[in-house]
Amino acid sequence: MKKRKIYIAAPLFNEGERAFNERIDAILRDCGHETFLPQREGGCVADLPDMIEGMPKRKYLFKLDCAHMDWCDTLLFLFDGRVPDEGACFELGYCYARGKDCIGYKTDARSFIDGYDNVMLHGAPERVLHSEEELRDFFMAEDC
Repeated sequence: MKKRKIYIAAPLFNEGERAFNERIDAILRDCGHETFLPQREGGCVADLPDMIEGMPKRKYLFKLDCAHMDWCDTLLFLFDGRVPDEGACFELGYCYARGKDCIGYKTDARSFIDGYDNVMLHGAPERVLHSEEELRDFFMAEDC
């Protein structure tokens, strides 16, 4: 198994989302991979001081996240939600454009259009996983 550096692109704006993200992060770490989880590394914008390292907090978080998207070799994009998170959509496009491995994860039955998500979002991931078991199996595989 190759050890991956995984950026987890997901919504993080309520307790349920953050708990779900932490569970996914734990699975990936248990599989032996390094992860970047924005809520852990940068925090939530509402909880931060207005200025960080001489920058407005939003600019600081943007730069921090971009640096870690450059660091990663794999992006895990969490589709779950009524519609996918806008920030995660940006992160998916950024990593796809830089040739990173992009993997989707969707356990939510809701979709944008008649059972389908936006074609631009489904075009970027190499594959979309649908359960914790499938996630664990994929990231434990020798050739992942």
